[in-house]
Amino acid sequence: MSELDCRGRFLSLDRPVLMGVLNITPDSFSDGGRFVDAPAAVDRAHALVAAGAAIIDIGGESSRPGAEPVAETEELDRVLPVIEALHGRIDAVISIDTIKPSVMRAACAAGAGLINDIRALQEPGALEAAAASGAAVCLMHMQGEPRTMQASPRYDDVVDDVRTFLARRLAACEAAGIPRNRLLVDPGFGFGKTLTHNLALLRRLERFGSLGVPLLAGLSRKSMFSKLLGDMPPEKRMPASVAAAAIAVLGGARVIRTHDVEATRQAVELAWALPA
Repeated sequence: MSELDCRGRFLSLDRPVLMGVLNITPDSFSDGGRFVDAPAAVDRAHALVAAGAAIIDIGGESSRPGAEPVAETEELDRVLPVIEALHGRIDAVISIDTIKPSVMRAACAAGAGLINDIRALQEPGALEAAAASGAAVCLMHMQGEPRTMQASPRYDDVVDDVRTFLARRLAACEAAGIPRNRLLVDPGFGFGKTLTHNLALLRRLERFGSLGVPLLAGLSRKSMFSKLLGDMPPEKRMPASVAAAAIAVLGGARVIRTHDVEATRQAVELAWALPA
C-alpha cells in the first residue's frame, strides 16, 4: 500500500498526501466559474502544488447535487488544454475527474496518471479504458446519480453497504486487469448520503482499511457542514473541512481531496504526528 502506480510514476503513500481540487466548470458547487479559462486554471494548479498538493484533480463536469450532464466534446475542450499545459511542468500527479471512457483515454494520453471516477468504472467501456490506460484509479461510491442522489438516500448500514460495493468494484477491476497497486477507494461523502450517513462513515472510516488499498477522503467544503453547523456558503466551510480532514487521517485515509491545500496540510501533518 506504500506506492500507487500512476502510469509509471510511483506516488508514495507511506504518509498522507493532498489532492488539490481544480474544477474547470461554470457550475461546481464551490469554485464554479473561477478557473474555466485555461491560463487561470494552469496558474491555480501551480499554486496548489506550491501549497503542498501531490495530486491535482482536474474536472470538467460538475457532480454537485442537481448537476446536469456535460457533453463529451465540451468536457474534453475544458480539460485537455489544461492537462497538456501542466504535463511535465508540475511536480504532481495529474488526475482526471470523469466518468466517461473517452475522456479517460484522451486525458491519460495527454498526461493524466490517475482516473478519479465517481461511478467507480461502471459506465460501459470504463473498465476497459482504465485498464488500458496504465493509470491509477480511484473508485468512489455514489448512490444514484448527481441530479437525484440527495432525494432520499437509504441504507441498511451505510458503512457495510458502501464497503461491500467498493469490494465488488475492486474485484471487477482486478478481473479486468487492473492490479491493486493502481487502485484506491473513496466512500463518497455527500454522494447520496444524509448528514447521519456522512458522520457514520467518518466515525467508522477505519473499517475500509480491510479492503487492502489506499483510502481517499473527499470532505472539502461539503454541504454536510452547513447541515451540521448552520447554513453557510462553501467558502465559509473551511474550518470544518480541515477538522474533518484530520479526523479522516486518524481513520486511515492516505489521500485527502481538498480545495484549501495549505490549511488542510497543517491539519493533516498534526494528525499524522500523533502517536499511534
